[in-house]
Amino acid sequence: MFLVTAKQMQDMDRLTIESFGIPGRVLMENAGRGTTRMLIERFPGIFQKKVGIFAGRGNNGGDGFVIARYLKEMGVKTTVYLLARKDKVKGDALANLKLLSPLNVPVVEMPDPDAFVNNKTSILHQDLLVDAILGTGLKSDVKDYFKQVIEFINSLKRPVFSVDIPSGLDSDNGLPCGACIKADATATFGFAKTGHFLSPGAKYVGDLEVIDIGIPAHIRKKVNPGQYLLVKDTVENDLKPRAFDAHKGSVGHLLVIGGSPGKTGAAAMAAISAMKSGAGLVTLGVPESLHPVLETLCLEPMTYPLAETKDGLICESSFDKIMDLLSGKQCIAIGPGLGTGTSLKKLVCRIVAESTIPVVIDADGLNNLAGTLDILKTAQAPVILTPHPGEMARLISSTPETVQGDRIKCAREFAIDFNVHVVLKGARTVIAHPDGNVYINTTGNPGMASGGMGDVLTGIIGALIVQGYTPESAAHTGVYLHGAAADTLAGSNRPFGFLASEVAHAVPEEIGKLLGRR
Repeated sequence: MFLVTAKQMQDMDRLTIESFGIPGRVLMENAGRGTTRMLIERFPGIFQKKVGIFAGRGNNGGDGFVIARYLKEMGVKTTVYLLARKDKVKGDALANLKLLSPLNVPVVEMPDPDAFVNNKTSILHQDLLVDAILGTGLKSDVKDYFKQVIEFINSLKRPVFSVDIPSGLDSDNGLPCGACIKADATATFGFAKTGHFLSPGAKYVGDLEVIDIGIPAHIRKKVNPGQYLLVKDTVENDLKPRAFDAHKGSVGHLLVIGGSPGKTGAAAMAAISAMKSGAGLVTLGVPESLHPVLETLCLEPMTYPLAETKDGLICESSFDKIMDLLSGKQCIAIGPGLGTGTSLKKLVCRIVAESTIPVVIDADGLNNLAGTLDILKTAQAPVILTPHPGEMARLISSTPETVQGDRIKCAREFAIDFNVHVVLKGARTVIAHPDGNVYINTTGNPGMASGGMGDVLTGIIGALIVQGYTPESAAHTGVYLHGAAADTLAGSNRPFGFLASEVAHAVPEEIGKLLGRR
């Protein structure tokens, strides 16, 4: 599914009107008619209800006027609460406002707090509220009067239906701007917006449906949004059934470099999750003093002792041995439980610079890269980074709050600037590629807020690469499977408290589900 920004949607609307010849009023009519259909489907008892439509003076309000007209024609008791004076409404919205008078649709002007207070009793008699106040063009925080109205609507505990996007929600980054309608359902026009699916926006949107308003396919291609929703169908199309005559040597060999005192579990989980995700062979390189421990933890993966510092961390002198270990491997994963230090920093940078096979970097692998990012630009093989917001912030010398403030922009710019694939983890993980394309994942749940989840994801992505998946496909499929496995665990009356290792063990079942659907 394509996702668009506010500007991209505006461009498509403009091109449809100017170059294709469909008037803006027709697009508004299509939007209102489609929304009315969705309203009736979602609220089948609407014919016995009173509907209050809150409308702004712009095109979002214009959509609300069209909805009011259709509802009135169907016999639904409808009142429009206009948060402006009628003489402030212009263009297509004004044309549709004028059509309400012949139909005797009540339009209550509430341009200020006093008028709002005077009409609160009327509002309290409405059974269903339609939010057509602010659209996708919101540029600043909602405050003062509009904030007062939105907070009042949210306090009523009535079903709320939003037009295009909940008023107050940034359609690009999914952040509430001062105050935001919390909708039970939202009808959006043309294409879904990125803010509908990013966190925390998704929890304000409710059930979402995209209404076709008549944007021609060639205009969508011309604008080329570059954002996509990662859904089951996408992953199913990428997932490869295993050949009948497959053997461990034909389905790939992953090398994992990780582990340090107190963090042996991270390295073990990455290796085991890779085996669970279909890698034929996994070799785990660890500090030599921890080798006996990892041999006990890992039955199926092979282990290899590497030279270490006096602190028990893998040291730079292991570089030549690691390069030897790359022979016959199809991917190397660096970082789970690795630790940080001067020697490790040099080691990680040398591996990234000289590896001729794809490199997946997570956790301390990322922390060791901070400050030396230019090495990514000269890497000989594809690089996949899997940071959480804190690690991303360290990479770009910023703060987690800044990263979370625009996850798509942050991941996309980094991927393009450094020619890498970025998996920015978190609620609604964002996957960005060097070509600028971005995917938003739809699986996963709060139960994944538990140590070791990232190590499992590293193993899954590495395992898919060694089985022949491209870095793009491995990132998509790995992130989706990781979240889907956790969703299955959360669906067993366990909203949280399940372990990262349990997620790894649930991955084969998720693969089976997807292959079974095919």
